[in-house]
Amino acid sequence: METDIQTPKGSGKIFNRLRTAIINGDYVFNQRLPSERDLARQYTVARGTVRAALDQLEHASFVRKKFGSGTFVTYDSKFEQQNIAEETSPLELIETRLAIEPHIVKLVVSNANHRELQKLEVALDNVVNARQDANSFSLADEAFHLVLAHCSQNPLLIWMYKRINDIRSHTQWSHRKHNILTAEKIAYYNHQHSELVKSIIRRDMERSSNLMVRHLNQAKKDLLGHS
Repeated sequence: METDIQTPKGSGKIFNRLRTAIINGDYVFNQRLPSERDLARQYTVARGTVRAALDQLEHASFVRKKFGSGTFVTYDSKFEQQNIAEETSPLELIETRLAIEPHIVKLVVSNANHRELQKLEVALDNVVNARQDANSFSLADEAFHLVLAHCSQNPLLIWMYKRINDIRSHTQWSHRKHNILTAEKIAYYNHQHSELVKSIIRRDMERSSNLMVRHLNQAKKDLLGHS
């Protein structure tokens, strides 16, 4: 209760705005933030509100206050992404995609307009044509699934899927894809991609979601070496 009483009203909003700015790279690692006075002027709040927001950011390990020097960013987005990529196994990555992508597909069926569906068809053509080798297919496949996320029109899901693609490009996956992505397997995955796009264009929500589940479960079986 004491924390709530002592924290100026509105500091949570300033905390969230500064946190978002840091995560988005508006303020980078080791950069000095504007002074409390300048931030108060920028956000049209009292300096006490800014001070409380900076205290929250320091507690959350986004910044560090240096007496007499100012407040400096301690969050390093590259380090954070590298750290989680190293801790995430390919199996955990597939499980995460299974938790997210079927719902993304449902949102695509509900929300995607004609122009977005055209972009999805272009992404499908690209992934189908990138069948020469595992690297070409893998890059086109990442792009295809990211276009799906964009078609959901949900900014948070788009952001999350960008992070998923960051992990997909990590060396743990790269070491395995050459064993998994044979010419026959690439052709099969592309057949699934084509069926998925057809179902989305027909606005068949349940079938589209089920096709994505089937697609990712197949990838999971291939990853585990199951027939």
